[in-house]
Amino acid sequence: MPKTITVGLMSGTSLDGVDAVAVDFGGNTPHFLGHYHTEFPAQLREELLSLTSSGNNEIDRMGAASVTLAKLYSHTIDELLNTADIGRKDVLCAGVHGQTIRHRPEQGWTLQLNNPALIAELSGLDIVADFRTRDIAAGGEGAPLVPAFHRQVFMGQVARSVVNIGGISNITFLPARRAYGKITGFDCGPGNILLDAWCQKHISRAFDTNGAWGATGTVQEGLLERLLADPYFDREPPKSTGREHFNLEWLESKIENESPVDVQATLMMLTARSITDAVKRFAKQTEEIYLCGGGALNGALAAMIRQQAGEHMFVRSTSVLGVDPMHVEAMAFAWLAWAFMQRTPGNLPEVTNASGSRILGALYPH
Repeated sequence: MPKTITVGLMSGTSLDGVDAVAVDFGGNTPHFLGHYHTEFPAQLREELLSLTSSGNNEIDRMGAASVTLAKLYSHTIDELLNTADIGRKDVLCAGVHGQTIRHRPEQGWTLQLNNPALIAELSGLDIVADFRTRDIAAGGEGAPLVPAFHRQVFMGQVARSVVNIGGISNITFLPARRAYGKITGFDCGPGNILLDAWCQKHISRAFDTNGAWGATGTVQEGLLERLLADPYFDREPPKSTGREHFNLEWLESKIENESPVDVQATLMMLTARSITDAVKRFAKQTEEIYLCGGGALNGALAAMIRQQAGEHMFVRSTSVLGVDPMHVEAMAFAWLAWAFMQRTPGNLPEVTNASGSRILGALYPH
């Protein structure tokens, strides 16, 4: 009997750690089997954050970090299989995205730190990696790649926008199942990336739990206007972005005399506004919004999104559709690995602007 269980690993722009899931793709719909999360050790997180911008001795540091990451990824796979009671012999492969440290589609390249050969050696599994470069080679943005998976699991009877709020927030617009509209997807702007960086700088915490600190501040309309004036927000999709654009230097160039807590409140509103403005402008048929990613757990941010979306818009977490918001991205890369093994295209050209459908990934057999 052919193997149908695939593992997916994702460590995103927020740099909080690694999420691993196991999914059985043998039926009509994906069947979730288990999840495991490993936090990044503080030293590794700092090194990865440092490597997202230019610095000294980068090549050696990147090489060392990729080895450390591979060991952490392999450990996470082991813990997932143990926790979910899945035998290694029953797993088809693992899809490992790696850690993005540069994303330059306008220059024709993207870079994820990864060492899939070492992961294959340590885990005893076939590893599928390097998902983004094939789409970029075909003229695409290489991102977002999750919309093809969203189509498989979230398309319904009404038009929906699935909003992943990681370091960067992105939207997948799914027309109603019986409609003739096209699927679109794009990065709409900063999700948690600025919120986390500002929180770390001013209250020495990796993130603002449930938006509690930001909720004590006041949104500064002048600052919000200056932030939203960035040309990226007005660009037509397809489009993608990252730390290269939205970072502390970018933020601090917009600040005048606002207090740190008011800046945090304004950053929450920036995330909420950039999401809802993008839905209203580029996904006008949307009737329901579903949130996933770490930002979906930020109660204050979710409340802002509901307020900005308007009282007639249904806004909930993907959990109401049966998928934990923290599992969605890792499940997407499990699906992309499954698609690679079936020789099925994993990109949506209408989303990434690639010249056509492409099989995404490269195989590292164990």
